[in-house]
Amino acid sequence: MSKLALDRILQSQGFGTRKWCNELIADGEVSIAGNVITDTRAAFETAGLQFTLYGELWTYREHVYIALNKPGNIECSRKASHHPGVHTLLPEQFTRRDVQPVGRLDHDTTGLLLLSDDGAFIHQQSSPKRHIPKIYVATTHDEITPALVAQLLHGVKLHDEPAPLAAVTCRMLDAHQLEIVLEQGKYHQVKRMLAAAGNHCVALNRAAIGKLQLNGTGLAEGEWCYLSEEQLALLVPS
Repeated sequence: MSKLALDRILQSQGFGTRKWCNELIADGEVSIAGNVITDTRAAFETAGLQFTLYGELWTYREHVYIALNKPGNIECSRKASHHPGVHTLLPEQFTRRDVQPVGRLDHDTTGLLLLSDDGAFIHQQSSPKRHIPKIYVATTHDEITPALVAQLLHGVKLHDEPAPLAAVTCRMLDAHQLEIVLEQGKYHQVKRMLAAAGNHCVALNRAAIGKLQLNGTGLAEGEWCYLSEEQLALLVPS
């Protein structure tokens, strides 16, 4: 972290072009420590910097790391085609600073979704070499049998996959729900594995990534939060 001019600080946080940020400052819309700042070139240490814009308090963040409890019928795409995009659930400045989903969830899949503007973080979390487990709860059309669980653990062959894909762990929760843990993150993997095993997935929720559990975030559907350092540490493979 270092000193930056206030207009550059606002621009880096996604509040608009530099020209627009200059206008916000000149119009007295920005205050720091209770003092309205109208000098666009006033410089401030960015570490821990808090500023108020339009009456709302913000903290400077070099990068943002976000957890979202994704609802159904939301697309993980900036150019959504059939349903609202995930960015409609976030402050608009996150789009300007290129916050992106880490991986994808189908439009009808709910649960834990990570987003960030840190390219290295996105790559690390998406890389299959990292072996980061993801826990899903699947609701099935037909009743779950021990044979189905055994198939998913042993591995099922999917079209266009060179080798069978197997769950890391899989357990029955009730007659129509199972918890399945995967590391690969292939396209529609849970749904395709269940179909290959002779069942059909009617609802899917991602409950955890690594050791970060959705129910530990306290997020209701559609809500988001910044990830703390402690929560980010839960995403590192042990």
